[in-house]
Amino acid sequence: MTHRPDDQRLPGDRALAAHDAQRLRGDRSHRSLLDGLAGQAEPIWLECAQALMLRKDPAASAVVLGGALAEHPGSAELRLALAGALLQNGDSVQAESLLRDVLAMAPDHAAATLLLARILKEQGRMHAAATVVRALFRHPRHDPELVIRAVELLDDCGRKEDAAALCEHEIAAGSTDPRLHAYAGMLLAQLGQFELARTRHEFVLASSAQALDWHMPLGLADLQRYHDISHPDFARFHDYLQHAPLAWQARSSLLFALGKAHDDIGDFAQASGYLREANALVHANISWSGKLWRRSIEARLGRRLPPGQLDAPTDWTPIFIVGAPRSGTTLLAELLGRNPQVCHRGEVAWLPTLAGQVLDAHGDYRGRLERAASTYAAQVRQDDSAARWFIDKQPHNFMHVDLILAMFPNARIIHCQRNARDNALSLWMKSFQTGTQDFSYDFTDIGTVIRGSRRLMKHWTERFPASVLSVRYEQLASDPEGCLTNLSEWLQLPAHSLFGTQGSERPISTASLWQARQPVHTRSVQRWRHYVPYVPELLQLPED
Repeated sequence: MTHRPDDQRLPGDRALAAHDAQRLRGDRSHRSLLDGLAGQAEPIWLECAQALMLRKDPAASAVVLGGALAEHPGSAELRLALAGALLQNGDSVQAESLLRDVLAMAPDHAAATLLLARILKEQGRMHAAATVVRALFRHPRHDPELVIRAVELLDDCGRKEDAAALCEHEIAAGSTDPRLHAYAGMLLAQLGQFELARTRHEFVLASSAQALDWHMPLGLADLQRYHDISHPDFARFHDYLQHAPLAWQARSSLLFALGKAHDDIGDFAQASGYLREANALVHANISWSGKLWRRSIEARLGRRLPPGQLDAPTDWTPIFIVGAPRSGTTLLAELLGRNPQVCHRGEVAWLPTLAGQVLDAHGDYRGRLERAASTYAAQVRQDDSAARWFIDKQPHNFMHVDLILAMFPNARIIHCQRNARDNALSLWMKSFQTGTQDFSYDFTDIGTVIRGSRRLMKHWTERFPASVLSVRYEQLASDPEGCLTNLSEWLQLPAHSLFGTQGSERPISTASLWQARQPVHTRSVQRWRHYVPYVPELLQLPED
């Protein structure tokens, strides 16, 4: 704290000095803080607590704030600050109680709302988090920055319907913020509301100079299947490419959009030209190491976890759908998710983090394993489903099959396989978020990943034959009912027709957001043959 002689904050300075002297004497209590601040105004207590937080002493800060609240029991801000200090100390239960008190006193308290929602999110209570956030936005309109923060939080919770509804609520009230329209378009596309998503993308293109940097053309291209070159998007995309000043990210995204559009109408020569330029541009500007990938595969092949498994849960079964990206994981998960006993959670991001917590530490391996299993279960089961089977379709979870089965011996691992050339082409034709599939812009790198994933899955299948089953994309596409019937029997799912109705409206946030909502077809089987005259690198990969 800053010393200002005649300033009302002087008592706080004295309290901190007395606290420091007390610590030097070896007294670890907080008497000097509480005695020195007794009778002071609320801001003095708050400033002293903030100073202690800056010293990285949340325990002392919590003591000060508790004392402040005893003297100023009607303060919402003291409750908010104490909740933050308690969170730093790991006491989420008391922090939640305080934040709910704040919201009972001030229902429109934005900071308390967002902090409480984040606590609930970390506990896997996504429905509760969404309920808290929705209550803050009962009435339009709000500051756009606050709305964007809330939308991002809801999106992170997987509550895309709520996030989209919040966007639409603000737009209907007159918001013209292009960021909100762009976010709405992305969410609506994931929800399968393609026409309204297009309207939102069109608004951004018409109203924001940043529309190309936000990849609006690619968003438009992914909303449909083009039938002929007369569609206005073709001329528009070409015009952007020729006349707009573009950063490399925007240019590559636009090239991917043109490649996709020309592929839709069967113009494979033109499509391959745009896709080749797009991939070369991204490949030149990002870094991906095949050497590190091969090392990680070798490490997994040689890894042996400490002995012992946890007890299998008796009330639910985790299903992990893995494989090289674009091998059919999204389609399979969507079809299985039509069974009312199955809850499809999309690509859960927790497993790599939990693997690090379990394996990169020493001592009490079983305790770490139990904590990791508990955390994962909370994030997947959440607080909104009575299902007994839960799908995590993060493709790269094949790196952690041994850890999965150590945490959940009843887990079922479904390995999606696809013709390597079709798989490689599908990857090469897509633009991915930076940091996700950075290998997919070069056929040598793609081949490295496909070979590594197959080699590792062969290893897991031999080690855990009862827990791993392979499904071919080609079989799923040609005989979906037979394939799903056999798979459901293996999973011991209750009988249910997965083909009598269209799939659910569950959000799809992967690159397959449009394709996975279409009827199952075989158009993508042997698709590589259309491209091999223009992309001979495909012949580097096996034909299986």
